[in-house]
Amino acid sequence: MSQHTATIVWERGDQDFASNRYSRRHDWRFDGGAVVPGSSSPGVVPEPMSDASAVDPEEALVAALSSCHMLFFLALAAKAGFTVDRYEDAAVGTMGKREDGRIAMTRVELRPRIAFSPDRRPGADELARLHHEAHERCFIASSVAFDVVVKGAGHGDAP
Repeated sequence: MSQHTATIVWERGDQDFASNRYSRRHDWRFDGGAVVPGSSSPGVVPEPMSDASAVDPEEALVAALSSCHMLFFLALAAKAGFTVDRYEDAAVGTMGKREDGRIAMTRVELRPRIAFSPDRRPGADELARLHHEAHERCFIASSVAFDVVVKGAGHGDAP
């Protein structure tokens, strides 16, 4: 199977590490050259130790699920003869306590809005089947132990 890598780099600089008031800002570096600023969530570690403009791990997990679902959906739609003009997903991840008391991501809702080319658009049943199959094929959805649901998977309403 394939391997996927990321290099995470954080440096203390002249910050007082022992006071626990150091910046959680760091970089995610990927093999293709992309560098993404990362940080803890300001909801977990308050600013200024967190950087609200950076991506936090929880947001990244939600984005990875949404992106994976979208990529499979687009491939399946193309194979079925549909043309997607725009796909937008305002995905939402919910953190909560698990039964064992640990805080974890407990649910992710994908909320895709899809605009299809007007020449051929799927009906509600076909659209539901495409989303179901995309979910079943998504590597990331298969890797998590919480519910991933598709809400309001309508079409023609993407901005």
